[in-house]
Amino acid sequence: MPHRGARSLRETLRVPLGQPVDLTAYDTRATPGARNGKAAARADTARMGADLAGLQERLWAAGTAGDRRRVLLVLQGMDTSGKGGTVKHVIGQFNPSGCRIHSFKAPTEEERAHDFLWRVRRALPGPGAIGIFDRSHYEDVLIARVRHLVPPAEIGSRYGLIDDFERELAEDGVTLVKCFLHISYEEQRRRLLRRLDRPDKHWKFDPSDIDERALWPAYQEAYELALERCAAPHAPWYVIPADRKWYRNWAVGRLLLEHLRDLDPRYPAAGFDVAECRERLLKQP
Repeated sequence: MPHRGARSLRETLRVPLGQPVDLTAYDTRATPGARNGKAAARADTARMGADLAGLQERLWAAGTAGDRRRVLLVLQGMDTSGKGGTVKHVIGQFNPSGCRIHSFKAPTEEERAHDFLWRVRRALPGPGAIGIFDRSHYEDVLIARVRHLVPPAEIGSRYGLIDDFERELAEDGVTLVKCFLHISYEEQRRRLLRRLDRPDKHWKFDPSDIDERALWPAYQEAYELALERCAAPHAPWYVIPADRKWYRNWAVGRLLLEHLRDLDPRYPAAGFDVAECRERLLKQP
């Protein structure tokens, strides 16, 4: 765990605002903030569970009393970077009733009939909830850019639309936690090979993964632009070194914990006479 006086993990992993982003400058095997190594981080991840669950319950309870605040965790990254694993190991500690997990795939015919943010708005968490996007609205400036699915001018305009959208969310009480799970080219190869070598993982593999991997440089450039152009004080980006799964899980859990502690949600006061209700209950046979 961080020692007294240590920088928060948000400060450590936050992408600097207003500066070009060079992903080659970020070590995908680094473990910033995890000073005591793998075993200590795993133990800390396990201990976080109770704190995260307690804060989530308080946030959910506050939402039932009119508190509009909620949290949106955005997970982006190349194939095999661990978006699903993060959901399993970190979000799995929450009460499902207060979580909403949404995975964005290729848009449906209905979704293509609307602007690209239409389907995203429909998937947002309600007051008191924690939403998790496994991929997100950023796909529309990532794969859409790399695969030339829309004209370049439209891609350019989408950065501004995303900025406006996220500002609107923040003003409406949404705490955005945007995580880029950063893996290396070689680590992705190892993970894809493991999927091919294990029959129980074949369902997670698609031959198109190899085609997408061939576009690695274009994807890295697209991510760099998104991280640079769509980072703001109310919606920063965090680069999570993701070659080490234990670190990825610890870092995302720690980021969520720091944000929830800052929100400091409180259980709502009773809207009834507690003493009178207790007395009535005790009088019943």
